[in-house]
Amino acid sequence: MLSTLLRRLLSSMLVLGLLACEKDKPQNSVPQPTPSVDAITFKNPLLPSGPDPWVTEKDGFYYYMHTTGTNLRLWKTAKMSELGSATSKVIWTPSTTGGASRDIWAPEIHFLDGKWYVYFTAGPGNCCGGQRLWILENAAADPTTGTWVERGQIAVPGQDLWAIDATILEQNNKRYLLWSGQEAGSEEQRLYIAPMSNPWTISGPRAQLSRPEYPWERNGEPKVNEGPQVLKHNDKTFIVYSASHCSTDDYALGLLSASSTADPMNPTAWTKSATPVFTKDPADRAYGPGHNSFFKSKNGQEDWIIYHANSGPNQGCGDARSPRMQKFAWNADGTPNFGTPEPIGAQLPEPGGE
Repeated sequence: MLSTLLRRLLSSMLVLGLLACEKDKPQNSVPQPTPSVDAITFKNPLLPSGPDPWVTEKDGFYYYMHTTGTNLRLWKTAKMSELGSATSKVIWTPSTTGGASRDIWAPEIHFLDGKWYVYFTAGPGNCCGGQRLWILENAAADPTTGTWVERGQIAVPGQDLWAIDATILEQNNKRYLLWSGQEAGSEEQRLYIAPMSNPWTISGPRAQLSRPEYPWERNGEPKVNEGPQVLKHNDKTFIVYSASHCSTDDYALGLLSASSTADPMNPTAWTKSATPVFTKDPADRAYGPGHNSFFKSKNGQEDWIIYHANSGPNQGCGDARSPRMQKFAWNADGTPNFGTPEPIGAQLPEPGGE
């Protein structure tokens, strides 16, 4: 009997204790799930394939392009960390014949003078020998809508020379075209600049800013400087470019530096780094990293580089190259510090504001 009473007393005390605990809980509380790692991080590569990645931001959206070889495709996303699930649209398909019918490379989309322009490389079908620079124009506010109009070839007046990888530099209230080109009779790729009178017209002679000269720029054939990209920080303007041939694992990034008020047409205004600023990292499966572009995080506080690389050795210039991105910092002298390529598959913090 005593043991029965004791068990009932202990049972009553347990019930009262549980009721007291329930009373102390906030009313209408709902258990909160643990935040998913995927909700705050991303992994490289961003897409399975994507050579020569380019991105720009306008009105809260990022517009992304890369080399497809056969057409021009445009991605639109509010978050670069979600590029892999972003919608995309083919905005231009070449004609079956003509000077811009084959080998569609390195497209870049820019918003200039109230309209959208896509600069790209194409040729008549004999690959490298016939490559030239071409332009599309769209007056719509959203470049995934509206009509893309062919503005034709852009070239230095009086010249018809091989040219690829066009981009835009704006400095001292003037606009310039940067690209990788050749001298007549030579296959060596060099970096050139020329003034522009409008987004589709070069208005004067070109100047050479860089050619392959250091050993790290001269791996493979032909010798290569290409893919120039503009980066500005404080009182400096940088051109980050790709060096050595893309068929090699040693494709890497080089750096030209100038004052933000210098005349960019003056070759002596630019200082060239004697060493590369971003190179292969076999341990993290990044071979031949290069042909990059830059963007700011949504909160405007972070600088990011997006680039392509192969995941294994000896994969060359094809579609095995995939787009990757990572945040970068600045050195004490004001130059960019890109670090080393982040590992494939690693969970990385997404850009701030996403």
